[in-house]
Amino acid sequence: MDHATVLLVDDEAELREALTQGLELHGHAVRAFDSATAVKDHLGRDFYGVLVTDIRMPKVDGLELMRNAFEVDPAVPVVLITGHGDVPMAVEAMRAGAYDFIEKPFPVGMLATVVERALEKRRLVLENRALREELGERGGLEARLVGRSPAMERLRAMVSSLASTDADILIIGETGSGKEVVARALHEEGTRSGGPFVALNCGGLPAEIIESELFGHEQGAFTGASKQRIGKLEHAHGGTVFLDEIESMPLDLQVKLLRVIETRSIERLGSNKSIPLDVRFIAATKDDLERAGKEGRFRKDLFYRLNVVTLEIPPLSQRREDIPLLFHHLAREARARYRREIPDVSPDYLARLMAKSWPGNVRELRNVADRFVLGLENLGSDGAQDDASSLAERVAAYERSLIASEIARNAGSLKATYEALGISRKALYEKMKKYDLDKDEALSDAD
Repeated sequence: MDHATVLLVDDEAELREALTQGLELHGHAVRAFDSATAVKDHLGRDFYGVLVTDIRMPKVDGLELMRNAFEVDPAVPVVLITGHGDVPMAVEAMRAGAYDFIEKPFPVGMLATVVERALEKRRLVLENRALREELGERGGLEARLVGRSPAMERLRAMVSSLASTDADILIIGETGSGKEVVARALHEEGTRSGGPFVALNCGGLPAEIIESELFGHEQGAFTGASKQRIGKLEHAHGGTVFLDEIESMPLDLQVKLLRVIETRSIERLGSNKSIPLDVRFIAATKDDLERAGKEGRFRKDLFYRLNVVTLEIPPLSQRREDIPLLFHHLAREARARYRREIPDVSPDYLARLMAKSWPGNVRELRNVADRFVLGLENLGSDGAQDDASSLAERVAAYERSLIASEIARNAGSLKATYEALGISRKALYEKMKKYDLDKDEALSDAD
């Protein structure tokens, strides 16, 4: 991203020069103009900067310049410089999308602070656009296995190479790292994509029914087997079987699974008939199966049979550079599920995401993205919600000040006040109640 630029527009030469020098002393690059007409060529959707303009100018004023800028990019930050009489106009302009306004006279440091915040927001907008465009351009494996880290590049390359083969694969990764996502990618990017993808969590089924779930059974095979049932393995014929948490499979069943993998055939419970099986096996584990084999918790022969091709998924803590892109990807998925717009993601918020340890890996990040889209996640000190809140507070403070000034100007006469403001008596009383403002306080403040 290019260096940020402040486009400063003011027809008063002395003020324009003073503001330029002051902003440059605060570290900002400034391009100054004496009229609005010369600025248009410097605005664009990729413009990294902020537009600072006086409202009162000949020919094209600051409000018209703001409207012209919004036609190019509605997200360009515009800061308005106002005279005292222009404040109501500036408040309306903020409702129309201006970032902020500053009333003359003001210290240059105040403008520099506002510009700094506006530039941060602009940087966020441009970065989010770039990430969205990158996500939009990605397809196939890049859309499934999101990330730009070398580890993810290697993983995608291996999945791409193995997808079109029938090789059985063992996937190793921490809890929540995306083992099933990788398994589905192997299935859907390969020649078996037209067949079923059958996922079975070996740790989520009671030991007494897992054999029936895998192999199926004949009628009367055991108490309660009132009719024939097709098992998961047979159902997956022509496709892929994904055995998650395979380390949790009972040892006696591991023997039968090994035989199925070697013979590519099954027998339903209660039957001696061998049924040919055309499936690809993908197993996944968070455990060290070799160590589990030495400890007697997992059969060594099954481990050696599964360990022909192994894919290791790096934990999120080892590929932190992937977190911004991955978070945007997960937020887009959440947007589709919940039909909510995605709030702006501040750089500070992304930095905190990248600093977390993420023991739950991508699954944990997905939960955070869901809460973020639902508005349940704190956005941070410079997040969009804080910007919206400060805008509302500024508008409310201005309205309260205006009412108090009018009460004082009319010596406490509420009738004269609501008539001068052009509102009803009821509206005035409601606003005074809303802002906890009474007549005596307004007169005291005026004194």
